[in-house]
Amino acid sequence: MTVSNNGDGSAALTLTSAVVDGVDVIQVTGLLDATTRDQFADYLAAEAAEHGHDMVLDLSGVTFMDSRALGLIVHQWQVSTQAGGRFALTGVEYAKTKVMWITGLAQRLPLYDTVGDALAAFGRPV
Repeated sequence: MTVSNNGDGSAALTLTSAVVDGVDVIQVTGLLDATTRDQFADYLAAEAAEHGHDMVLDLSGVTFMDSRALGLIVHQWQVSTQAGGRFALTGVEYAKTKVMWITGLAQRLPLYDTVGDALAAFGRPV
């Protein structure tokens, strides 16, 4: 687990992961913005290096996402798919990730309601 501290003892971003049937499932909780982007980028790179390019990002715990974080997600999606991996986002809520709809990427990115739905789409047992 990786935690970013706001300085007041509260976590700005918490990232945890587990490999489920060969797929790296990353739970994202908190803010995805300019203040946490580097932490998020480093975590995704380390996870891909350790577990491969099949990746599910569970965004159900995200409280806010800005365009820089979305750019990082799009970059990871491209890296994963270009390397022959599969990539999905789950738990995406419009109110907290409006930037996906404003940019039109909500129609292009592979979005699923649950991690189980994403794994099923990958052809993995749930």
